[in-house]
Amino acid sequence: MIESTPGRLVTESFGYDGGRTVTVYVPPESPDSVVFLADGGWHVSALSEALHTAGRHSTLVVGVHGLSDDDGRLREYVLGFDKERFASHETFFVHEVGQWVISRFGVELLPERTGVWGASLGGEFALAMGLLHTEVFGSVLACSPGAGFRPPDVMPSPLPRVYLVAGEDEPFFFVNATRWAAALRDNGATVAMKHRPGEHGGSFWAEEFPLMIDWSFGH
Repeated sequence: MIESTPGRLVTESFGYDGGRTVTVYVPPESPDSVVFLADGGWHVSALSEALHTAGRHSTLVVGVHGLSDDDGRLREYVLGFDKERFASHETFFVHEVGQWVISRFGVELLPERTGVWGASLGGEFALAMGLLHTEVFGSVLACSPGAGFRPPDVMPSPLPRVYLVAGEDEPFFFVNATRWAAALRDNGATVAMKHRPGEHGGSFWAEEFPLMIDWSFGH
């Protein structure tokens, strides 16, 4: 049996905010799906390794690096916390990085084949991007989302497909993920809500990623 060849990581530096890095996992097979990551500097290696281990070899993973401090991440990730900073980062994440991905890797960002992933504060950001940019992100993959951004009274239409996961030993985040699942389902969205053993930041974030990919893109 011949083992598959692992993909490669490509890193690019952008001028946004004095310099921001994007690390992309390029799979060994021609990409048939694309997932953008919040906090990509922290998560892209673990998530790409999880894909390789699970035998998922055709998802391009775009890890947009976040700031190291929670205050900066709050301002960039949580809708309504700092409107100007959020909007600036939103434009960078969706449009500037998105256009670079299209030109650099020759892929199309079709919503049915494009998702956005995040965990904790990044999970809030992934939910916000999915709701604000359904023309780009057809799937939202949110692990243990924080509660700074809560389900709005009026949901957009159409809604993306949303996969939520939270740990059994992180009750605050579990309750918030469940709240999102209920609100989205009440508004007609297709939702998967999973609970796994683990605390906040546990290994289940990466372990769940291949399952999220299967659910989102039908591998």
